[in-house]
Amino acid sequence: MISRRNFFKLTAATGLGLAVSGVPGSKGSVGSRTVGASRAFALPAATGLSDPALQPKFLNDVPDALAPGFIYQPDNKGRYKIKAGQAVQYTGLVNPATGAMLPTPIWGYGDQKDKFISWPGRTFQVKNVAAGGLPETEVIWANALDGVVQHLLPVDTSLHWAYGLHGYTKYSIAKNGVPIITHLHGGHTDYQFDGNPEFFYSPDGKGKQVVGPQWDAVPGGFTTKFRYDNDVAAGNLWYHDHALGITRLNVYAGMAGFYFVRDDVDTGEANNPLGLPAWPYEKAYAIQDRMFYASGQLFYPAYPGDPFYNDFITGEGAILPPDLFPGGGPTGLAEFFGDHMVVNGMIWPKEDVEPRNYRLHVLNGTDSRFMALRFRQVPAGATDLSSASAPLPFYVIGSDQGLAAAATQTDMLLFEPGSRYDIVVDFSQVPAGSRVIMENIGGDEPFGGDIPGPTLFNETNRVMAFDVVLDKGDLSDVEDTFDHTAISQYSYNTNPVDRVRKVALFEGKDEFGRLQPLLGTAEPATDYLGNPINWPATDTNTGQMQGSIAWHSPTTENPALGATEIWEIYNATGDAHPVHLHLVNFQVGTGDVAKYGVTRQEFTADTIQQPVTQHNGAQGIGFRLENISLGNAVPEPTGYVENAPKDMVTALPGQVTRIKATFDKPGRYVWHCHILSHEDHEMMRVLHVGPGA
Repeated sequence: MISRRNFFKLTAATGLGLAVSGVPGSKGSVGSRTVGASRAFALPAATGLSDPALQPKFLNDVPDALAPGFIYQPDNKGRYKIKAGQAVQYTGLVNPATGAMLPTPIWGYGDQKDKFISWPGRTFQVKNVAAGGLPETEVIWANALDGVVQHLLPVDTSLHWAYGLHGYTKYSIAKNGVPIITHLHGGHTDYQFDGNPEFFYSPDGKGKQVVGPQWDAVPGGFTTKFRYDNDVAAGNLWYHDHALGITRLNVYAGMAGFYFVRDDVDTGEANNPLGLPAWPYEKAYAIQDRMFYASGQLFYPAYPGDPFYNDFITGEGAILPPDLFPGGGPTGLAEFFGDHMVVNGMIWPKEDVEPRNYRLHVLNGTDSRFMALRFRQVPAGATDLSSASAPLPFYVIGSDQGLAAAATQTDMLLFEPGSRYDIVVDFSQVPAGSRVIMENIGGDEPFGGDIPGPTLFNETNRVMAFDVVLDKGDLSDVEDTFDHTAISQYSYNTNPVDRVRKVALFEGKDEFGRLQPLLGTAEPATDYLGNPINWPATDTNTGQMQGSIAWHSPTTENPALGATEIWEIYNATGDAHPVHLHLVNFQVGTGDVAKYGVTRQEFTADTIQQPVTQHNGAQGIGFRLENISLGNAVPEPTGYVENAPKDMVTALPGQVTRIKATFDKPGRYVWHCHILSHEDHEMMRVLHVGPGA
């Protein structure tokens, strides 16, 4: 594996004297961080916050996201009526002095028929067409956050956000409520139902509902009735809020849940053709990280003295005008790492298991945290890893949108934000009565390709525990027939390639000097017909669009309808980014190495600084790449499994990463980094298929 500290070969660059940049600290770049160096985050301020070392570990049972009672049931017409609303939830937090349970106000999802709102929201489980399901699943998403006059978390209204758009500045959360828009992550969905951030809507407000500007272009106009395509393979999707500029906050408040598609092979039932473990031996875990106040309320940093503020504001030399940021905030910060690990809304929970195979669906629902998961045996009741065994082997049998081409045995899984993995762990390989801890060795810092070592927060190296305390047959009489050799479901995309598209990831600065992650192109932009796409007359840049581009600028990713493309993703930053494309699933790699190149490859390039016009017309700093030179092929990162249909891919610094996808529905979608703090601060761009971009 290439160290992130030496992945750039610095070569003379036109005008600025440096190679691939966008990494603060490089000549011709901005800031003070050296090329490829890790950020060293300060320890969090302890005053008023929950101390994770004093919270219980592996005491509470993990909520079962696949329990029959936790799965949404449709009405007699096959529709689901779901609402986003407020609730109070017990997350396992206690008052260390008294042991009393602490309540946590959350926003989550629930059925419109009842008052039960939860974090995570209850689970969808639908059959695809091949399994006898309906062609589409209809979900009515109600915004039931009426009466809310203040977000649970600090909102930075200087960002490009829902009520900051042209014509929307007269609206506010205090007057109009919280805007939401639910995205079915991994869904094969018509554009108006995709959860595009500019399709947001507020609570009804007695006929005064605020709706996002993109609804104006939809035939029939605004609707809360969304339809999801069921003519897809089985997969582990998830749903979460995607409102413009506040996605990180709404998801942090609890707005996320699982969505499973079942087919005639992966049925979710005990007699499935592959012998896959089925409930109660099939589990789903949404892994997240959080910080809490000592009172139990959610805490999110945004002010001087808060964790990470010095790293991303003071340390970057940002100047926040007091008229916009009274008292120094609230301000968005470039990344977030929590010091409490949470699974299905419960801190450091446990699961009682039998000594047999279990199928575990794991979702990385964090803001910024790459995880590296391992399973290690410890004595019964142990809460740390001081006497842990070597990592136990397990099988990865699938990923984001379905089962793999073959099962992969490993003892460590690299796990990027937004991704899902489907794994099978055999708990009979440890003695009955012992405990297995799901360990995270991914650290508390941005990921650059290497496992960073000890965690900063001390407690985040453990996620949850499995107690092998049940005898076979305690849960059911289902025979354990899992055979990893039966996994051979994924067929690679053999469509001929219509275009190789070069896109890029950058780090720049916004108008206040804050670190601003950006997307853009690594080539002059052209539309679906091959015509040049030029900078608008209102932009400081001129000519054909290229380099780092803000979210609101003209669309440059414009595949033809039905086109199959290879995307070359050039990462010109110092950190890895989990890249997500809406609408499609893709294969990681080209499928034709001789013609289109290896999956991952080093590159160098000249870096030229250029302005980035912000949503408000102000000027930030960005870059473009010129004279790109490809270098050595790079193997996939250790522990990363890519042989399944993906909608997330890890793009490592100093590398070009290639993916292949077919764009088979027309209209306006998006692509973005799934570090939520990044997508909320411009690391997101429109992806428009066909004419009309």
